[in-house]
Amino acid sequence: MIIPASERLRSVEEYYFSSKLQEIREMVARGIPVINLGIGNPDLPPSPATVDELASAARKPDRHGYQAYKGLPKLRDAIAGYLRSTHGLSLDPATEILPLPGSKQGMIYLALAFLNPGDRALVGELSYPTYTSVTRLAGGEIAVYPLNPDDHWAPDWSNLESLNLTGVKLLWANYPHMPTGAPARRSTLQRLVDFGLKHHILICHDNPYSMLSSTAEPVSILTCNGAKETAVELGSMSKSHNMAGWRVGWLTGRKDYIDTVLRVATQVESGMFQPVQEAAIRALQSGSEWFDGLRAEYDRRRALGTEILLMLGCTVDAGQAGMFVWGRIPEDAPDAKTFSDSILQTRHLFITPGSIFGPRGDRYLRLSLCCPVSILHSARERAGLRPTPVNASGEAL
Repeated sequence: MIIPASERLRSVEEYYFSSKLQEIREMVARGIPVINLGIGNPDLPPSPATVDELASAARKPDRHGYQAYKGLPKLRDAIAGYLRSTHGLSLDPATEILPLPGSKQGMIYLALAFLNPGDRALVGELSYPTYTSVTRLAGGEIAVYPLNPDDHWAPDWSNLESLNLTGVKLLWANYPHMPTGAPARRSTLQRLVDFGLKHHILICHDNPYSMLSSTAEPVSILTCNGAKETAVELGSMSKSHNMAGWRVGWLTGRKDYIDTVLRVATQVESGMFQPVQEAAIRALQSGSEWFDGLRAEYDRRRALGTEILLMLGCTVDAGQAGMFVWGRIPEDAPDAKTFSDSILQTRHLFITPGSIFGPRGDRYLRLSLCCPVSILHSARERAGLRPTPVNASGEAL
């Protein structure tokens, strides 16, 4: 390059998966058939009606121009209706909903909208790495808050209150929790709201997994008492409607929070493709049978994923939600990355080490359920095999 990269890029590391996937590609090129159970990339399709709506709308000649930053009014209405029926949430579609080209986009928007250089954001000691990266890209600093595994990975409340909160403006949270699979509980979300109100901190709740649990009711933080004063919530169609590559999400919250984030959005995007919005409207009208089928599929996969981890000597908590299984590695394993690498080399299974989500994950693995049941059956067979000695190149000895 004739000029150096910006200083802000020094604050973010190369994404773990980018280098690991290259290693897996090289193994496959050498004829080693790796089963990848590491990536959370939904493999199921959207409903046929959703795809048909996209195709139909895309054929119309007047659907290809720039779109409003706040999305189609009918899309905001559909989001409001979906959240009312699934989460019991009452929102004004005109002022309290902002459609987004994916909820990940909303994370950087929130950081840019509310963080000045030097401001601080609280991030759980196990969390989606993007919370940290968007905070740093916006010039903010990270303050890590502890979680309590004995309380369904809720914040460790006493330790959270004892932290130095000087300069803290945001707190990132998500329940059902990724990577641990801990289900959302209204009591946890209410305490987060109370914490935000007490300390004048905006709680940014990321809620993409709530429709994937067959044992826990979907919960929105915005239904908690006082939530609209101190919280916003990100939603996504990636997992709930199998539309990850379509990039459709939203931010919900009080009008002044939405308007502030909208000021960022208008500078960096030009709205979503109208046929995608129209297809999203159709998807949001899916009935309960859609979610029943989706949850049943993930239940089947979760049972197999749990078996795989148990066969590898891990322990797994019951009642997990989302599209992953979180398991504690055997006590005699040195650490998560070493254990993950040994499984990759001896059984040709890639399972994500929990340490990429924070140091507290150093004794855990996260197994993705984003593959067909047939693949999980094959992975279970490999998990039960006696390890084959390999050389440094991963070739059998």
